[in-house]
Amino acid sequence: MDVRVLVVDDQELVREGIAALLGIQPGIAVVGSARDGGEAVELAQKCEPDVVLMDIRMPGMDGVAATALLLRRLPRCRIVMLTTFDDDEYVGRALKAGAVGYLLKNLPAAELAQAVRLAHAGVAQFDQTVLTSLAAGIPAPDLLTPRETEVLRLISAGATNKEIAARLYLSEGTVKNHISRVLSRLGLRDRTQAALYARENGLV
Repeated sequence: MDVRVLVVDDQELVREGIAALLGIQPGIAVVGSARDGGEAVELAQKCEPDVVLMDIRMPGMDGVAATALLLRRLPRCRIVMLTTFDDDEYVGRALKAGAVGYLLKNLPAAELAQAVRLAHAGVAQFDQTVLTSLAAGIPAPDLLTPRETEVLRLISAGATNKEIAARLYLSEGTVKNHISRVLSRLGLRDRTQAALYARENGLV
């Protein structure tokens, strides 16, 4: 089934452009658009989107407040911030409100569509330009899933992929996938950096 998407942006041209570009991508169905946070919450309750692409700065109710309110009413919805601002404070506030991603509007349409599909599947999505500052300023538990945090802790303890797989009752292939996502989301190069990050953030 297509991923149902709601686009939220206070600029009509931007909003309609994103909706039009996404609407022609395979596996994506744009079910509505809203011009501010209040309208987004109201419309989302009617059209029940799988994913909401939410601008962060809007008049009236902004994207952060709308995210928190929308998730209280539709907890299964995935919200990805789509904005021009890569400010650390915005990123932190968005994640605390419950957003599962933070992307910039210069993303090509095909990549945005793929980000929507991944967000719907539960994979957090972050623009590469904000990953480094994000990893430096936000504790890993706020950035990773519980399972990925477990994997990170075991990496920092020196466990091999085989040992992690046995400990968590996973296949080694699944462990490798978890490690790849951990490194990507935290902006790290290898297991050594991951272990240092875990220690610096009090995970071990």
